[in-house]
Amino acid sequence: MSAADGRVADAVSGSWVDSWAPPGWRPYLRLARADRPIGFWLLVLPCWWSSALAAIAMGKPLPNLWHIALFAIGAVAMRGAGCTYNDLVDRDIDAMVERTRSRPLPAGQVTAGQAKLFLVAQVVVGALVLLALADPFAWMVGIASLAIVAIYPFMKRITSWPQSVLGLAFSWGALMGWAAAFGRLDPPALLLYAGSILWVIGYDTIYAHQDREDDAIVGVRSTALLFGERTRPILAAFYAGATLLFAMALWSLGAPVVAYVGLAAFAAHLVWQVGRLDIADPDLCLRLFKSNQYAGLILFAGLVAASLTRAFGLG
Repeated sequence: MSAADGRVADAVSGSWVDSWAPPGWRPYLRLARADRPIGFWLLVLPCWWSSALAAIAMGKPLPNLWHIALFAIGAVAMRGAGCTYNDLVDRDIDAMVERTRSRPLPAGQVTAGQAKLFLVAQVVVGALVLLALADPFAWMVGIASLAIVAIYPFMKRITSWPQSVLGLAFSWGALMGWAAAFGRLDPPALLLYAGSILWVIGYDTIYAHQDREDDAIVGVRSTALLFGERTRPILAAFYAGATLLFAMALWSLGAPVVAYVGLAAFAAHLVWQVGRLDIADPDLCLRLFKSNQYAGLILFAGLVAASLTRAFGLG
């Protein structure tokens, strides 16, 4: 895979972008990682969890479906914007890393000026989604996330914990769903947010093990380099902490038992990840990282089942 055909080395070959998108759009869609939906799922799932948690608290059978749809659109736009911004900041580093040097910016398929215009367009879509939530407090919560997004690409240069900053950013939706429903933030949402941060640190550490050798050469930092051979027990601790915090969020609402069944299934998936992990196998690390989509959907299903159960007086 080379820059000559426009494809990216770490992207899935034969994606819809390669097969169906107009050629002129492809570099921009790749810049936004539209050919790799895992980032969308990992960004939108905390939003959906938070909406479902709010539905449990309100005794409603389902999360607000309008909010669910808005969060999906917003996740597409803001995930793309975040990737575009990250690639603008990191384009010189990406040019030195085997896995990333064929991305549109270091490969010269998109200029920095074009990428900046594309970034603005995606942020505008995200802003329109935020306005559609129609709650001033939710607007303020959403705008506050931009500060974290802005500093994230620089963290790998100054700390061994850039994954913690990514956790703050990618977990923000755990606050948004509740804020959009209630116009405020309460302990259940804060516990959900804290648990999601630990989950993100865990799965992004797995992801970072793909690049740890190149990162060490280039001079950027990560929890993968920091933890090294201790990754498995540390990952287990982060995942256990996430599960405990999620359980506390459910307990604070007196959630039905079925919510804990969903949480137990989520935790079982995380245990499977820890057991399977081999930090010397980059392909396996990528597969385990991507599997968090299913872990998150399992938890969401449990929360929706709990909202239905409570609304109909079944538990």
